Amino acid sequence: MIGLLQRVQRANVDIANKQVAKIGKGLLVLIGIEHHDSERQADRLLSRLLGYRIFSDNEDKMNLSLQDINGGLLLVPQFTLVANTQKGMRPSFSSAAVPEQGRILFEYLCLQAKQQYHTVQSGIFATDMQVSLTNDGPVTFWLQVPPNTPPGQKS
Repeated sequence: MIGLLQRVQRANVDIANKQVAKIGKGLLVLIGIEHHDSERQADRLLSRLLGYRIFSDNEDKMNLSLQDINGGLLLVPQFTLVANTQKGMRPSFSSAAVPEQGRILFEYLCLQAKQQYHTVQSGIFATDMQVSLTNDGPVTFWLQVPPNTPPGQKS
């Protein structure tokens, strides 16, 4: 499972000219789900999203997490994150989860996030979304939770 984290001042998702999600300062996370992913990868990714220290402290060092700053979390499914772009002029999506598996895992991730954190918004799986953001920094990180990471092992 892949999370592309963007530290934002604000972000929102519109579908058919209607705003469906909005946060202020926090994280916009684009989520890519691969065919080997499971709830285990979703749980590990969520743990990392909530605790990843990418917000500045009083000394302007990245020492604070989303939880520390009490920021918003906006989760957006993005199928194209799992593309293999290593050869040719067209991306391959052979490692992507089938749509039903992707939907189930994205909805699971959102549900777990809402149970563990107070300010969670999300895009809608398999829809044409317009995502707007003001990246703060800019600060962007790619997190990938590999398939078979044993419990307690860092990924």
